[in-house]
Amino acid sequence: MHHRHMNDRILLLVCLIMIGIQGCQDKTTPKTASDYQTYFEQTQGLETPTYAQVIAYYQRLADDFETVKMYEMGTTDSGEPLHLVVFLGKNALNNTHDQLGDLPFLLINNGIHPGESDGIDASMMLLRDLALGLTAAPEHISIGVIPVYNIGGALNRNSGTRTNQNGPEAYGFRGNAKNFDLNRDFVKSDTKNAIGFSEIFHKLSPYWFIDTHVSNGADYQYTLTHLFTQHNKIGGALGDYIDQSLMPDLETRLAEKGWPITPYVNVFNQSPEEGFTQFMDHPRYSTGYTALFHTAGMMVETHMLKPYKQRVMGTYALLTEFIALADQQVDHVARIRQETTRRFSPGQSYTMDWTVDTTRATKRSFLGYEALKKPSEITGFDRLFFDRDKPYERTIEYRNSFRAQKEVVIPHYYIVPQAFDQVIKRLQANGIEMTQWTTAQIVDAEVYFINDYKTGPRPFEGHYLHSATSVDTKQQLFTIRPGDWVIPVDQWGARYLLEVLEPEAVDSFFNWNFFDTILQQKEGFSPYVWEDLAKVFLADHPAIKQDFLAKKTSDQGFANNWYAQLDWLHKQSIHYEAAHLRYPVVRVMSQISTGE
Repeated sequence: MHHRHMNDRILLLVCLIMIGIQGCQDKTTPKTASDYQTYFEQTQGLETPTYAQVIAYYQRLADDFETVKMYEMGTTDSGEPLHLVVFLGKNALNNTHDQLGDLPFLLINNGIHPGESDGIDASMMLLRDLALGLTAAPEHISIGVIPVYNIGGALNRNSGTRTNQNGPEAYGFRGNAKNFDLNRDFVKSDTKNAIGFSEIFHKLSPYWFIDTHVSNGADYQYTLTHLFTQHNKIGGALGDYIDQSLMPDLETRLAEKGWPITPYVNVFNQSPEEGFTQFMDHPRYSTGYTALFHTAGMMVETHMLKPYKQRVMGTYALLTEFIALADQQVDHVARIRQETTRRFSPGQSYTMDWTVDTTRATKRSFLGYEALKKPSEITGFDRLFFDRDKPYERTIEYRNSFRAQKEVVIPHYYIVPQAFDQVIKRLQANGIEMTQWTTAQIVDAEVYFINDYKTGPRPFEGHYLHSATSVDTKQQLFTIRPGDWVIPVDQWGARYLLEVLEPEAVDSFFNWNFFDTILQQKEGFSPYVWEDLAKVFLADHPAIKQDFLAKKTSDQGFANNWYAQLDWLHKQSIHYEAAHLRYPVVRVMSQISTGE
């Protein structure tokens, strides 16, 4: 009996050792792509995986390869964590530990619109092939991938909401768990997703950023289109690099590999043969937001009517060629990113609004299909029809130059009152350097008063967005109260500060309704009371009386409106509240002594 038990123990020990050896072999034995087939490949390019399948696949890569790391980076509105997957470049230090290494990053964002899943599948294959050595790994950069950004949308899986799209068989929904379009949320940050993205973005501080999408609008021959951040808007050497180097070099490399690419065809339900204008990526969009921190960004927009497999493989080709270019250009980009910051020093001008420059259009070759009109079998009216039996190559006009429409002088500081905690929270989430004052201090400041604005009649992404905002500026003494935040503009996030704190900027916090309380007057007057007080007021203020009479003479509408006259007089008096239309964030144009 003793020997039998001993033999059983030896047998068990041998089995455990063999299992251990097998486990070691699993880690060290050379693997092939067939050992790591993606769900997309298993379904012959017809389907895209579920969110759970995507994360499980990346976890397997991270478990099996030293060069692949996966991190949880905060929660999203869905309750699921936002993940970051990293492929460490060849020259990264500490690549055997759970660290990001020391190389500059290219960040790839997938599934911001989960129905546009091309980048989800392309990135899974890309990181596998980089880990296996089937695609040349970069030497001087590392790759960061957000596997699925809009997790709530990915979990809302269906087969019908992408009306214009040719596959995959099932996919996620555009809105996130709170039904926000995340590609409108990068500034206002209504979602946990946006706050999580900010954490990833500022942790990596990527030199380049790619957001993967699928297009709408028109039919043409291309599978791939690109939407780089607008080069005049990002400006300086970085804008020149995008327009004169990165974009044409990427186009050339892809054409040589059999993947011709064109700028994003910015038309809707019309033919592009008359030319089109570059899409302006305001800071609400991903590449507009990343540009505020000196990152060269682009969206890849595959063509929705091409077969799903073709679109995914085109995205794969674009990512690999972009990585190769970035690896070659990293030293140049490092230098011009630093040079860029000098363009945003206090006292210089900053452009907050742009308009297309129609005098500087670019001529480009374009591969399209003849666009025709024919009677609709449903409505009886003419409808647009693209004839794929009539392809063409023509020279078209591409309007990709913009000029300044509105500018502001950059201040030394902004001061944000502590009461506006939702603004402060977003500034902190974006790594803005700021000091909370501990003692009262009086400073000379520029104070804005909202002069005019327009508000959309319907909600847009949870807000009634303002636009066409204009301000009047007054020099006033301002008291910094203990607890208020003093923010120097001379920092890495200067552009972000200008875009969110200048109320006239397109995506300012003012335009996104963070300061709407100042737009409502809290105290008013009863006309029958103010009539008597106003008579005394005019007698005591002859200069105001003269202006009042002049306005009645020159403005017939004013002269015919008794209430408008009383209201105008009320606004000239001490009874009118100082907070009405007064923008709470003030600008300081000179250095502030700390006083601490």
